[in-house]
Amino acid sequence: MLGRSGDRLRLYWFERIPSKKYPCEGRWTRPALLVMKKHSVAGFYILAFGISWIGLIPGVLGSRGIAPFESPFVQFLGILFSIGPALAAVIMSQVMQGKTGVQNLLKGLLKWRVNLVWYLVAVLGPVVIFVTGQVLTKLMGLTGAPTSIPSNPLLFFVAVLAVVLSNTSEEIGWRGFALPHLQKRHNALSATLIVGLLWSLWHLPLVFLTGNPMTQSPLIWFISIVASAFIYTWLYNSTQGSLLLVALFHGALNIFGALISGVSPIAYALVNCVVAIILILVFGKVTLSHRKQVYVD
Repeated sequence: MLGRSGDRLRLYWFERIPSKKYPCEGRWTRPALLVMKKHSVAGFYILAFGISWIGLIPGVLGSRGIAPFESPFVQFLGILFSIGPALAAVIMSQVMQGKTGVQNLLKGLLKWRVNLVWYLVAVLGPVVIFVTGQVLTKLMGLTGAPTSIPSNPLLFFVAVLAVVLSNTSEEIGWRGFALPHLQKRHNALSATLIVGLLWSLWHLPLVFLTGNPMTQSPLIWFISIVASAFIYTWLYNSTQGSLLLVALFHGALNIFGALISGVSPIAYALVNCVVAIILILVFGKVTLSHRKQVYVD
């Protein structure tokens, strides 16, 4: 028995607030829901960073020979780094709108009916970016990065599959949840800067992972990530929220980045920055696209 004061406390914390828009409110405390609604993007990033870094930091320590993090079991936790953004997005969508919220989040993965030109952009765009970077590397007399392709065909297939799955997971979070929520309150340029800066910061543990390319010139990589976020926003808004296309672009970017050698990180960053500036000048800061920006209702 809670007693009179206990009953009042229970009613305060669990009272259902009638609303068609937020059907899950009765399952959550009123103050918690209000905070979550007001700071849904912040909640998403806290979860995304927390889940991902919990998975990757043990791997970073293990790569530097710190026991017991060298254990294969501990290293397996690294999968959390890739799926962190997707898990955070699903959790926040469930909290905010229940099953409907999760369905709305993931429906972009099924949005395949877009103009063929966007498939060409998603698949061949990365090739153009890296070939241009390759040419710039030679013209500027820079040192290009070597390829990192597994010689075993089975390992290559597994690596490609891992890239596709991890990049799709990222896009569910960055472009599936964060970008449309931010575009509800900000123009596309501001929303993209926020996503890009936090996206680059999310990669921070990789700077300390032995053997990772980001350990060589982290600032250049951070600039590349922020600049490339404008390409993703352009593709996302132009396809009216197709996560399938941005995930395809992300996967192609990483795969061709491994296949096309001789590209300096500096040249790659320059190409991304130039493309970002062109997109802003051509399409404007409001939508970064010839169509309206995509945002949550």
